[in-house]
Amino acid sequence: MADLPDLSALPEAAPGVPIRVDRSDPAVVRVILDRAARKNALTLAMWTALADLFETLAAEPEVRAVILSGAGGVFCAGADISEFGAARSDAASGEIYSAAVERANIAIRDCPKATYAAISGPAMGGGCGLALCCDFRFADDTAVFSIPAARLGVVYAVTETAALVETVGIETAKDILFTARRLDAAEAMAKGLVTERAEDAMAAALAHAALLRENAPMTIAGAKATLRALAGAPEPAALAEALDWQRRAVLSEDYRGAVEAFAQKRRPEFHGR
Repeated sequence: MADLPDLSALPEAAPGVPIRVDRSDPAVVRVILDRAARKNALTLAMWTALADLFETLAAEPEVRAVILSGAGGVFCAGADISEFGAARSDAASGEIYSAAVERANIAIRDCPKATYAAISGPAMGGGCGLALCCDFRFADDTAVFSIPAARLGVVYAVTETAALVETVGIETAKDILFTARRLDAAEAMAKGLVTERAEDAMAAALAHAALLRENAPMTIAGAKATLRALAGAPEPAALAEALDWQRRAVLSEDYRGAVEAFAQKRRPEFHGR
């Protein structure tokens, strides 16, 4: 197993934000979500810090690859729903939150370095989205994937949804989004969600990143840009409709009831309004 650094000795991505950065290898930077007690659930401050960090790493010429992982044997349980009552309480705050999520995902997706997700345990919702926005996903057999937006009354973000479709295809994306079911590592691999199953996800990611050390960084950055261009972009009208659904969902009774149900640890009831 690849040795994880002592997280207490690593610098935080931003003061008070539980994201650690390991630069012991200047060419392969490890970014570690360090909120294990909450299964590395992401707060608004963490989304913002992730965007800042990946934008910074994008501009550092000595960095060849970035590996994203989670502390405590958990990749990421997604957004911290417990703060939704304040952070996503109305249309205005919902748009601010959504913009922070989109910015973090775009910063990872558009980073000119090779990006990896080393996944153990749950990769749920927004955590699954983070993994999808990486170039490669290495998972061990404890990994489990799910996008439970349909059980919370929210609409999955555009960048995350686009990454899901590009990774697994539209039919499998519909299955994952409509059912909100969980996929274990074996099924995720079979569906194309995972790049490689490995006994040690971090060791596998590090081994793959080592293959890039002698390759031209500009070639990799250019290849990423070319592949994004070839993948295409959503039509403006379709994008506007998707964003409108996100706004409507945040204002819905279903969403408010689901957040309340989460806080009360009970199953939500949805009525389509």
